[in-house]
Amino acid sequence: MPRWPIFASPTDFFATMPLELQIIRAQEFVRLGAHGHFDLKVSKAMLANLARACCKRGINQALLDVRALHPGPKPVFSPNDLVALVNTFHEVGFTHKQRLAVLYSSDPHHRARLFSFIATLRGWKVQAFDSYEQAIVWLSADVAPAPESDLHSDVPQQVPVRRRQDVLPSKPVPQPKITILKKTPAVATRKAVPVKGRRSIPSAARAMI
Repeated sequence: MPRWPIFASPTDFFATMPLELQIIRAQEFVRLGAHGHFDLKVSKAMLANLARACCKRGINQALLDVRALHPGPKPVFSPNDLVALVNTFHEVGFTHKQRLAVLYSSDPHHRARLFSFIATLRGWKVQAFDSYEQAIVWLSADVAPAPESDLHSDVPQQVPVRRRQDVLPSKPVPQPKITILKKTPAVATRKAVPVKGRRSIPSAARAMI
């Protein structure tokens, strides 16, 4: 019998499967203005270029890594900024088949989770994680294992079709003869019933009658 490898965690199991993953880091698209405020226009353009490259390569799994961001007392992204970033993936050609995981280390203002919530309401497959292993497992959920050569082949196979005339016999099958035996009814015999009150007639007298 074949021996299956023992995996210490689900991440080790999915690591053995082919997974093409596009990692988009925060420092690659987050841009700040002259006064240290978030520049939505430039950041959205940078994020669009990264997402467009992911679509051109035919990759269906992307990881938005924002662990390098250290939130201050005020959130970096406003709710309108998050909506604009969500629309960026739709504008560059992301479909509902693709998955996007948002990886964060600290989310005191709930911006990462709000981003995934807004995207989910729009019908996208987006989810926020604070664990890299959990994000990889979620991204690998739609990745099918390698097809087997015998069970999954691109060569069309012919399926035999049985017709009705092939199933029915060519000659009629002779029916068995059934003989029903009739039982002869028994003839009922009368029994002599003695008559009370009559005297027996002598044989000589019976001869004269």
